[in-house]
Amino acid sequence: MKILKYLAIGIAVLGVLFATAFFIKSNSKPSIQFETETVFITSIEQKTVATGKVVPEDEVAIKPQISGIIDAILVEEGDEVRAGDLLARIKVVPNEQSLNSARGRVKNAQIVLKNANLEYKRNKTLFDKGIISSQDFNNIELRYNQALQEVSNAESDLQIIRLGSSGGSASANTNIRATVSGTILEIPIKEGDQVIQSNTFNAGTTIATIADLKKMIFEGKIDEAEVGKLYQDMPLKISLGAIQDKEYDAKLKFIAPKGNEEQGTVQFRIEGVVFLDSDFFIRAGYSANASIVLEKKDSIPAVREALLQFDKETEDPYVEVQIDDHKFEKRDVEIGISDGINVEILSGISKEDNIKVWNKTEPLKKGDDQEDKS
Repeated sequence: MKILKYLAIGIAVLGVLFATAFFIKSNSKPSIQFETETVFITSIEQKTVATGKVVPEDEVAIKPQISGIIDAILVEEGDEVRAGDLLARIKVVPNEQSLNSARGRVKNAQIVLKNANLEYKRNKTLFDKGIISSQDFNNIELRYNQALQEVSNAESDLQIIRLGSSGGSASANTNIRATVSGTILEIPIKEGDQVIQSNTFNAGTTIATIADLKKMIFEGKIDEAEVGKLYQDMPLKISLGAIQDKEYDAKLKFIAPKGNEEQGTVQFRIEGVVFLDSDFFIRAGYSANASIVLEKKDSIPAVREALLQFDKETEDPYVEVQIDDHKFEKRDVEIGISDGINVEILSGISKEDNIKVWNKTEPLKKGDDQEDKS
């Protein structure tokens, strides 16, 4: 009996020791098993995106040279026109005061002409008889010719006020013609609208807007932090919101010398010539994004940017490098360019170092998952 008692006590003691050892061993393991990664060689492009739109390189606004009412519009938006094509006709509505003054000028000129004609005929007879000198007759003839010209000028001015043209011009002012070749983008008026002529004090009413849609440019804005990295003729990649899975090559041609503050940041306007093809018809005003490669490096050491940590006080970047099983030490690193996924490593770690994946989450255990659901 005593032997069995001692044997039972011994088994119990061994069980307690075994349980204690298992408990100590299991609790000595880290709660999270961290994975590691190493430095790799890759190429990195640092890009920025400028938002904007594509517009014609040149837009020409057609304006009338005389005020009046639109009598007829002979084209529609989207029509292709050539320089000199007739776009619209204007019906002149003369100003009553100007019309009355022009009529009075014609009558006065006719009175002066009638008197000069009588004097010319009388002195012509005297000159033929040798009674007056040739100098006196020449002066009288000059006044007669001047009176004839004044009547002609007054009648022409009256016709211009009434009809918009003197009748002798190659193209009447009432005929609105295209000044350039291209596509009609917009006709902001309709038949019956009153229009104002373009003059020194008034820009005039726009009859139509014409542009060559084969010559398009990108207009966008870029932040002041990146504008210093741009240069003339640098390549761009243009993607349009209306056309999916298509990029157009472009070339930067203008960087604004002055920025404008928008929502607390300074933005600079940029323009780029877009090289179109015949695959799609590009309409003026399409929204667009320009992808710009600010810096590119090939075959450089890099790590995933997610491996970086930053000191709370100095904000300097660092990584944790494995020195033993489940043991890591802090290493300050110097970084270069980044594309948002990978970052260049200039110094601080080597290809042989195992870097801690510090932000990897531990998968939930089955029991924990059920507990969370409950």
